[in-house]
Amino acid sequence: MNNKKPGTARWSRRVGLPLLLLILAGAGIYLGSPLKKSNEETIPNAEVKLGDFVDYVELRGEIAVQSAKVITAPYNAGDLQILKLVPDGTRVQRGDVVVVFDSTSLQRSADEYRATLRRVEAEIFRANAQRDLSEEQSRTDLMLAEFALERAQLDASTRDVIPAIENEKNVLALARAEQKLRELKTKIASARVGADADLAGIFRKRDKAKEDLDQAERNLAALILTSPGDGIITLLSNYRSRTSGMSGPTPVFKEGDRAWAGAAIAELPDMTTIHARAPVFEADRGRVEIGQPATLRVEAVPDKEYKGSVSEISPLAELDRSTYPTRKSFDLKVQLEQTDSRLKARMTAALRVEVERLPNSIVIPEEAVFDKGGRMMAYVLTDRGYQERLLNLGGRSSGKVKVENGLQEGERIALKDPVPPEYEE
Repeated sequence: MNNKKPGTARWSRRVGLPLLLLILAGAGIYLGSPLKKSNEETIPNAEVKLGDFVDYVELRGEIAVQSAKVITAPYNAGDLQILKLVPDGTRVQRGDVVVVFDSTSLQRSADEYRATLRRVEAEIFRANAQRDLSEEQSRTDLMLAEFALERAQLDASTRDVIPAIENEKNVLALARAEQKLRELKTKIASARVGADADLAGIFRKRDKAKEDLDQAERNLAALILTSPGDGIITLLSNYRSRTSGMSGPTPVFKEGDRAWAGAAIAELPDMTTIHARAPVFEADRGRVEIGQPATLRVEAVPDKEYKGSVSEISPLAELDRSTYPTRKSFDLKVQLEQTDSRLKARMTAALRVEVERLPNSIVIPEEAVFDKGGRMMAYVLTDRGYQERLLNLGGRSSGKVKVENGLQEGERIALKDPVPPEYEE
């Protein structure tokens, strides 16, 4: 049963329907209009400018040098411990001490060789003294034998005035004297040869002891490594200090580390050959060419940007195991236009290689482009507020966007989305 009065229904139709249409119309006007001008005061904006659009390939690499003088541990000193080591990056001059190794064991060996040499030299002194005594005795014995021979010869010369029996005795005595002299000379010569051989053996022992001592002293001197020239010392990696499963860069040598024979402890880079190296992955290799300008920033020198150009690109790709998953890359070299004493080998550097430059292009900041359901939009400031503008983009690079059409030079665009969330469908 309908209890509404006929008059009430007619009033609802006359008043309610126009009121509803008015509300819907008002809502439609609000949703379809540009944003209120009051909104433009709180949104940062930028001017659309005409300029060069530069496309870069951004790389991550390090500072390197073409050549360096390497400071190595001695080869003949055995296992050594670093006692003193200059800090990484120390500026040195030719002859300055860079590394000092612990000399305890080598000093002990040198002392032993020195003591051996003293004992051998004492043995040589005794052998010479004994030989001198033997020579003196031999001269005495030889002189007595010669005297005996002369007497026997004198007695034998009296054969015409003495009986025959006496003459026979003298002849036999002469023969014995001659034989004894010959035997004595042979004995003396043999003794001299034996003494000379014994002394030569002792001399060889002395030479060996002296050689061992000289080598030990050279090894001791080699425990102090000096700089081969002027420059900045770069400490090298100690691969023996890297433990299994250790992540991150290999630590460099430090005081207290043990070094093996010939281990490369530090190097003195030739800073006139300084350059930068970085891997170029296959996706960017086709865009990079020799001669292209490049800029780089070094993390350790944040206040300066360095300029250079691509001077080399390796012809063959190598597997880069520093990335996961591993990718193939080409080694790229950038020669710097200027050097800086603050630069050191293996400093991390960010490189930007200029692969394309398009003059007279509309270039806007990347933050001025907004993705609206797959459509690239910008908000242009007008007299009625910010107005959406559909863009056709030509490319992006280093925070800049090239606009093919949709904007004109001199217009101002929003750097922040001016559409409140409640206005978005």
